[in-house]
This record gives sequence, structure tokens and C-alpha cells, in this order.
Amino acid sequence: MHTQLRRTAAAAAVAALATVTAWPASAADAPKSIRIGYAVSLSGVNAQGAAVTTLPGYDLWVKDVNDKGGIMVKEFGKRIPLEVVAKYDDTSSAETLLRLEEKLMSQDKVDFVLAPWSTGFNLATAPIFAKYGYPHLAVTANANDEEQLVKQFPTLFFFLNQPPHFGGALIEVLNKFKKDGKLNNKVVLLSVGDQFGAEFAAGFGAGLKATGYDIVLQKSYPLGAADLTNEIKEAKASGADTFIAGSYPPDTFMLTGTSITQGYNPKIFYTAVGTAFAEYGANFKDKVEGVMGIGGWNPNVPGAMDYYKRQLAVTGHAPDGWASPVTYASLQVLEQAIEKAGTLDRKKVLDTIANGGPWDTVVGPIDLKTHIREHQIGAGQWQGGQFIGVSPSDFPGVKPVIFPKPAW
Repeated sequence: MHTQLRRTAAAAAVAALATVTAWPASAADAPKSIRIGYAVSLSGVNAQGAAVTTLPGYDLWVKDVNDKGGIMVKEFGKRIPLEVVAKYDDTSSAETLLRLEEKLMSQDKVDFVLAPWSTGFNLATAPIFAKYGYPHLAVTANANDEEQLVKQFPTLFFFLNQPPHFGGALIEVLNKFKKDGKLNNKVVLLSVGDQFGAEFAAGFGAGLKATGYDIVLQKSYPLGAADLTNEIKEAKASGADTFIAGSYPPDTFMLTGTSITQGYNPKIFYTAVGTAFAEYGANFKDKVEGVMGIGGWNPNVPGAMDYYKRQLAVTGHAPDGWASPVTYASLQVLEQAIEKAGTLDRKKVLDTIANGGPWDTVVGPIDLKTHIREHQIGAGQWQGGQFIGVSPSDFPGVKPVIFPKPAW
């Protein structure tokens, strides 16, 4: 009799325990914060790009989320604020960055890690994000083999598409004016000597050659180069109507300034990262009118200008006209995915990022089912004091191209 009672009691206890453990987590069980961390270039050659494109967006997003009480996490039935528990300087060193990413995930064990700055650094850290199962929202990165990379690293998402896309957007512009007899067939193609420059040169070079352009000067220059006068002199002597540089911010400014002092004024002058920076326009003023560059944005997208004004007011840094709004948009995706998944479980959030869209952002709807944001503005131009999208021509909100570029 006693044995049977004990069995009945034990069965009841097990059932009760099962009932208790089946209950959803309560607000009392909720963590006090969603712990965020990142390693980014606060110093070194990459610091200028990170300071403009990446860090202000991170700071604004944390403030915006916390101003409304945090992210609503259904699992806990409440909003949970963000806490930046680790903000490391990778010193523009890939070796340092890899060590810091490991620390964020294996020692600090933050809930989510935000991406570093630059193509090379994002590609280098993709295996670590995948190893620990952290969503990797790689904004400042692009590669010619993105389809293969996202299969190899299923935690990786590309937000800026691939070099052939950017090259194709520029080539569409070149083709129009070449067809009208306003542009010759000769092109100069320079690139910075790192991963971004290599990807850029390969993607653009293949597209230009496939459409019949003659690359009369193609060369790479060292990352951190102190003087690019010889490169500009060679470009000026080449007879090419089109100058293209796969450049990073310091060299974008240097190439432009040197072209002005050397009197080099091709019909198409196109530089890459840094061309969209507000500082670029402020530095060169009316001389940038008609200068083209990688990316671009449509400031008329709902919420875009409100975001622009808030970032400037909150951080003191005006967003660039390309990857800054995409950086903020990537964090909007993360926030919405956490809310839709209803949990901080990274695997569930990761699946939701891929399959839960399209996501509503300051750059318009973003769909990441392929892990690649595919259709977007590929080329921009300075017009009337703004860097805005001009190609592909079928993209909503792009403007007609100024041609030829006004003289320096």
C-alpha cells in the first residue's frame, strides 16, 4: 500500500514538474539586458571608415532601442534593454581582430556580436561567427563568390551585394554615353592592395572586358599609401575618358585631391569607399559635383531622412550616402528578427533573419532568404551637395547622371 502511494506521489511530482518546466519563461526570469559586443577599428588605417560608416550607426541603434525600453522578447513577456558590454579596438590588425572575436564569443559570451569594418575583416571573421553560431550581419563587405561563402558559413549575411553588381551599375552608365559617341573605350582601373581592392578589381575588370572596354592602365597600390601622384600622372597620360578606383577612404580623398592639383579631369571620375562620406563633399565642396562612386542611396525612402537627422543629432556624425544607412538597417533587421522569433536563442534568431522577411528598414524592404541583399543601388554621384543613387536605372528613386563631370 505504502509502495503504491509512493509511486502515485512520485508520478504526481513528475507530472507537476513537467507542468512547471513547460510553462513559458516569466518576466522575473528575463535577463536584465541583451548583451552586445563588437570589435572594430578604432585606430589604424581602417579607423576613418569605421568612424563614419559603422560606429555611429551602432551608437544610434542602441540609443533608439533603449529609448523605447528595449527589444520586446515574447519569451519573457517584456522589453529588454541593450547593453554594450564590450567594445574592442582591433587596431586595424586582422590578427588582433580574430583574437577579439574569439574572446567576445567564448569568454565574454555576449548575446550578439556586431560586425567589424572592411571586406577583408568580415571575410576573415566569418569562420568564427559560424563556429559559435552568431548571426554575422556583414555590411561593409562584398565578394565575387558570395553564393559559395554563405553556403560555407550559414551564419553569414551580405548587405551590399557583389562587385559585379556595382561594376554592372557603372557599366550601364558608361554604355549609354559610349553609345551616344560621348565617351571613348579606354578605362583606367586602380585598386587598393587588400581584399576589398582585389575583389573590386576582379569583379569590375571582368565586367569591363566582357562589354568591350579597353583597360589601358590597371594597377594596385599599397594599403596606406602616402602618395599616389605617379598613379594620377599615369592615368592622365593614358588617354582614357573613364577613371575607376577601388579605393578606401584615405586614398579616395588622396586620389581626388591629387587629380585636382594635377589638372586631371576625365569625363567619368569614379572612386569607391569614402566617396559617399559627408566629409568628402565638405572637403572638396563644389569640385565634387558629378564625381561618381560605389553605392548610393535614396533619401526619399520613408524614414530615411528622419534617420539621417537623428544620427547627426545624436552622434555628431552625418551618415554617408551609402553604407551608413545600410549599417543601421542591418540592426533594424536584427531587432525585428529577435521580436519575431520571440527569443534570444541565436539559432532561432538566425533562422528568422533568413526566412522572416522582408524587413522594413531605412533603406527600404530587405529580404535575406539567399543571405544576400541582391537588388539595390550600385552607383551614386554627387549632385547638388548630396551623394545619391544614379544606377541601375530601373531602381526606384535614382536620378539621371550628370555627364560629363564638371571641370575641377
